[in-house]
Amino acid sequence: MKWNLVFLGLLLTFGQLSWGQKGMDFPEYDGKDRVHDLNAKNYKSVMKKYDVMVVYYHEHVGSSKVAQKQFQIEELALEVVIGSTWNQCLDEADSIYIFIEDEVIEYDGELAADTLVEFLYDVIEDPVEIIDNVRELKGFHNIEEDIKLVGFFKSQKSEHYQEYEDAAEEFHPHIKFFATFNPKVAKSLDLKLNEVDFYEPFMDEPVVIPGKPYSEKELVAFIEDNDRPTLRKMQPYNMYEIWEDALDGEHIIAFAEEGDPDGFEFLEIVKEVAEDNTDNPDLSIVWIDPDDFPLLVPYWEKTFDIDLSSPQIGVVEVDDADSIWFDMDDDDDDMPTVDELEDWLEDVLENKIDPDEDDDDDDDDDDDDDDDDDDDDDDDDDDDDDDDDDDDDDDDDDDDDDDDDDDDDDDDDDDDDDDDDDDDDDDDDDDDDDDDDDDDDDDDDDD
Repeated sequence: MKWNLVFLGLLLTFGQLSWGQKGMDFPEYDGKDRVHDLNAKNYKSVMKKYDVMVVYYHEHVGSSKVAQKQFQIEELALEVVIGSTWNQCLDEADSIYIFIEDEVIEYDGELAADTLVEFLYDVIEDPVEIIDNVRELKGFHNIEEDIKLVGFFKSQKSEHYQEYEDAAEEFHPHIKFFATFNPKVAKSLDLKLNEVDFYEPFMDEPVVIPGKPYSEKELVAFIEDNDRPTLRKMQPYNMYEIWEDALDGEHIIAFAEEGDPDGFEFLEIVKEVAEDNTDNPDLSIVWIDPDDFPLLVPYWEKTFDIDLSSPQIGVVEVDDADSIWFDMDDDDDDMPTVDELEDWLEDVLENKIDPDEDDDDDDDDDDDDDDDDDDDDDDDDDDDDDDDDDDDDDDDDDDDDDDDDDDDDDDDDDDDDDDDDDDDDDDDDDDDDDDDDDDDDDDDDDD
């Protein structure tokens, strides 16, 4: 019984280890050699073995242990590969190319095994998907995040369908191509024979491609002229492709979590704005759902100085990541109206709102602060000078007052002395007169 319990404990321990390993979801080598080190001698023989091949073109790893470890991780991520035909030179380092039949497809997504596998599954699918019933038609309508085309043709052997299929191979798997040979399905899509409709992402109404029937070149030219939708979603498998495709070096970015009530409400407003302005070739909005890029959220919040727990929309410079953002009132639960957002976007397109100008304003503010400091210093100096002058003036005034007082005192003393002298003289004169009078009186008495 004890041995049974010990055996059961060991089983549970191994089970726990396996569950933990599954939870971490690290890629593991399973014994199959799916990654080959291609060189000038072996690439032909290796590529003949596979229908599809993914080639990771990179610089020499070098002797650094860190670089070698990083390459081993990338190699494990590429163990999902199946392989293809080498038919052109690779010239961009650190890029992934997928060779399938006569086509070479560059992968511009994140280097993650699950994302790459999902992309490869799309690659090996047929470039044109056939719609033959109501259920498949419903699935077509449910696709709203990608550019899609649908055409009505007589059959797969039709010359016009062959041209359409050749055009689809040029854009596969980035753009979805659909076709129907069923008149009922074509009627529900309002399609005429040999006609193709072009759907922008998130748009209910299509654009009929003019000039049917079309050649491959005509279809390719129309798609290339319209492959930057008014509103498009950045996804892990196309993140670098979209980021590099900027208008005048800038992106209008809308962050919104579709699963969040506020994010969903804001996204519906953005969709309405895009639908109202779908004919404006200068307007292109990139929608990013933060849930799709959890590891990048802290970086975006720090770089753009925004809070991605709530919806945001702004203009971002591709080169230096300078940005300016629509003022979302945190105290107000209401989302901006369609008109308010359209007015803001109009100012953006007219360069009234520009991240570069915002930087200039910041520089001007810094200059103003410096000027203010200089002015303050000058004012302080002037005040000090004025105070010194005032002190000097006060001292001079005091000296003058003292001198005046002394002069006045001297004058008063002189006047007093003069008055005293005059009084003495007058007294003497009076005494003399009195003596004379007395003498005269005495003389008269004698007589």
